[in-house]
Amino acid sequence: MIINKIEEVDIVNGSILLVDKPLRWTSFDVVNKLKYAVRQATGCKKFKIGHAGTLDPLASGLLVVCIGKCTKLIEEIQAQPKQYTGVFTVGATTLSFDLEHEPENFLPFEHISNQQIAAAASQLTGTIEQCPPVFSAVKVAGKRAYNYARTEQEVVLKSKQITVHDFTVTAINLPEITFDISCSKGTYIRAIARDMGELLGCGAYLSRLRRERVGELCVKNAMDFTPFVSTQNEVKLAGKGKRRFDVG
Repeated sequence: MIINKIEEVDIVNGSILLVDKPLRWTSFDVVNKLKYAVRQATGCKKFKIGHAGTLDPLASGLLVVCIGKCTKLIEEIQAQPKQYTGVFTVGATTLSFDLEHEPENFLPFEHISNQQIAAAASQLTGTIEQCPPVFSAVKVAGKRAYNYARTEQEVVLKSKQITVHDFTVTAINLPEITFDISCSKGTYIRAIARDMGELLGCGAYLSRLRRERVGELCVKNAMDFTPFVSTQNEVKLAGKGKRRFDVG
């Protein structure tokens, strides 16, 4: 059922295909590319296919793609805890809390100590209230929050309870803080960057993100997507793909 090769797809019984999504590709574009590849490999023109949890274009790592009867498992897989590694950059903020927007509001960060960073990570561990980013797919009055944000309309988002099971700072080389985070469904890593910057008093944004694991499914067992990527395709996708703001 769980595979990492197109040639192993079982249309009749269903398959879960693990993919290592490259940067700049949307989850939707990856699924479309795989849909074509599965058609070519199996000769089957009509089948169900979908991913179990959006991964932003600016993030890489594990994308779980469900095919055939396994699409019934999408919600169950999405509900599993996630593990991410990446980098927070301190000393500035961005509108989207990541590199979708240019850094601004620069502040000194050289005085930040390792102890302060560890304390901030500790405060953001456990069951906490998290306010989603305004550049997110959260619905407000029937519209996505990012629709308000893109037109500079003010919108108030309600905080929600999430669980950060583990928040380990693996390296500090200011302004960069490298992390390993395990968290519940619906956690915004970009929002953790924002909150950490506020706790440190110098601002922060997410500058790199990679999804390592979804439940027991691990990126080290995923299919290398590189053969599907060409310079021409990557440039085209980076220009046309609609940004999906949820990573969780």
